[in-house]
Amino acid sequence: METLQKPKPSEYPSYSSIYMDLLDDKKNILDQLWDNFLEVKRFIYSLPKEKLTYRYSEGKWTIKEILVHNIDDERIFSCRAMRFARNDTTPLPGFEQDDYAKFSDANERSLDSIFEEYEAVRKGTIALFKYLPKDSFMRKGSGIDTDGSIINERTVRAFAYHIAGHELRHLNIIKERYL
Repeated sequence: METLQKPKPSEYPSYSSIYMDLLDDKKNILDQLWDNFLEVKRFIYSLPKEKLTYRYSEGKWTIKEILVHNIDDERIFSCRAMRFARNDTTPLPGFEQDDYAKFSDANERSLDSIFEEYEAVRKGTIALFKYLPKDSFMRKGSGIDTDGSIINERTVRAFAYHIAGHELRHLNIIKERYL
């Protein structure tokens, strides 16, 4: 696959710029996805075990919950990318990330089990984007708000970048607020 160009701001909702801005414009996004995974894994395994279930404030996620949140987010956004790549124009509902984290039981899991799942999902994401037809990357789809209005239109290629940048954003938050 040739390098997938970074999406323009018109290809994703404005809030996603906090993710897009963290990514290297010149590096292949699939390489960034794999390198990010390796960086996150190396970093998290270097932390003391007690930090993995630490909350810097009441109601905030633990590091284990953040990791499982990244997995959940990647699955959801990869599925959306695949649907839009296949020209499914059905507006897709959002998801309540706090409920996902609450019901993930992440803190009861071993770090090894979390990274086993994380790696499997990441390899699946990379394979998805690697083998999508070239003409599918500029197809667009949208989300639907609770009131039924259309929101968050984005291109298929913007999903790949969202996943990579979202992960880096959470890594930065861990470094800033959990250590």
